[in-house]
This record gives sequence, C-alpha cells and structure tokens, in this order.
Amino acid sequence: MKLFAIAAFALATFASVSDAYPITGNTVNCRSGPGTSYSVKKSYRKGADVKISCQTSGTSVSGNSIWDKTSDGCYIADYYVKTGVNGYVTKKCDSGGGGGSSSGNYCKKINTAGVNLVAQWEGFVASPKPDPIGLPTVGYGHLCQKKNCAEVKYKFPLTKTTAKSLLADDLPKYTKCLAEYLNSKPKLNQNQWAALTSWVFNVGCGNAKTSSLVKRLNNGDNPNTVATQELPKWRKAGGKVMQGLVNRRKAEIKLFKTASSKQAYPKCQ
Repeated sequence: MKLFAIAAFALATFASVSDAYPITGNTVNCRSGPGTSYSVKKSYRKGADVKISCQTSGTSVSGNSIWDKTSDGCYIADYYVKTGVNGYVTKKCDSGGGGGSSSGNYCKKINTAGVNLVAQWEGFVASPKPDPIGLPTVGYGHLCQKKNCAEVKYKFPLTKTTAKSLLADDLPKYTKCLAEYLNSKPKLNQNQWAALTSWVFNVGCGNAKTSSLVKRLNNGDNPNTVATQELPKWRKAGGKVMQGLVNRRKAEIKLFKTASSKQAYPKCQ
C-alpha cells in the first residue's frame, strides 16, 4: 500500500509539471491576451508540445471560446491545441474582473443607433468569407461557429435585411457578457450601453472581461472619462494598428457621449 501511494504521488507530481499538448494548426500565434486583437508574442509550429498553466474565455474560434495560457506566458486559442476534451483541462486564469450584475434587468438588446453603428463598421458580407485577420464571417460581423457557417438559419447569400436579423440574434450574447462583467456601480444610458456593446462585439467577451475599461467602470470612475481614455486603446488587429478600428473607436465614443434619458444598465428603461 505504501509503495502504491508513493508511486501514485510520484505519478501525479510528474503529470502536474510535465503535461503538454500538441499544436494542431500549421502556425499558431501566441498572443499577449485571450483574443485575436491582442499582439502576437510568438508562434508555435504544428506538432509542437505546449504546457498550459491556466485557461480562460476569449474570442471564439470556430465555436471554441477557450484560450490557453502557456508556460511561455502568452495565450493560444484552445481550438488549435489537442487536449483531448471539449472543455477546461486545468484551472481558470485569474481575471480580476470584479464584475457581476446584481440582476438581469439590463437591456438585452441595444438601440437602433447602436445596431446601425455595428452594421456600419462590421460591413456587409452576403456569404461566408475570411475577415481581415482570417476568421470566417458573414452578415454584419457574425463569426462562423461551424464549417460554412452552418449554424446560420438564414439562406445564403444573405440580404441586408436577413443580415440585420442575424445581427439582432447575435447581439444579446454580448450584452449578456458585458452585464456579467460589470458590477452595480456603473449607471449607463442606452447610448453608452450600445457603444460598449459595439466594442465588445468587436473585441470579444474575453478581452472585455480582463480590460482596464471594465475595471475602471467597476471602480466607479466617470463613464465618459473611461470611454474617452480606454476605447482608443483597442485599435489593433493581428498586432497592427488598423485605421478602421481607430475610426470605429471614435464613432463609439461619439455615441457613448451622446445624451440619452433612457437607462440601459443596470436596469433597462
């Protein structure tokens, strides 16, 4: 029994420090954060073994929103790592988000100005094709979850009307995660809520969760000041500054600072 216990302890110890998982993609980028908008720190070749220190949620890649933090200190999409399971295989990374809405009374949808802003900056795509950083999208920024966007219930090629319907189906996912990350301190009107939802739609829930923007709102900082200072930081894709993102952030700030008497968070009016 003692020998068995010692052997089991040794095996567990060995596994905890030696488990590594192979990369399945040809060249997989490891980023500074859990999402495709973060800068690339290094790349792994297909077949390389990586050790995972923790996992967190981030930009969804082909239906998988888990990102793995490697022993190199950067993040790779779990979709490209052969862990053997469709879920978490180790502890979750500390997010430091400090959020959590006290109720579900926030606005699930956003106003027309917000929908139009998202549609304008995402651009219309009638049939699935890669976006500027290679991710398959369709409609107004819908990120495909299955091959050829098989999850989309609307017929291809989409019209602008069906694309708007698809966008309306997608947006509540992003208002939900935004509400989950914020505490009860921020009081946001419908224009502010719409502008932030556009930002989350663009950068992904995982990136928003760990952002200094969310942390500052949860600390009680002035929302207009936070938006003005924090949104312009989100201007990169694939590690490069994109003029389209610079312009989008300006449009989001403009909407955010447009007065509205209707509250959206934490209670919808």
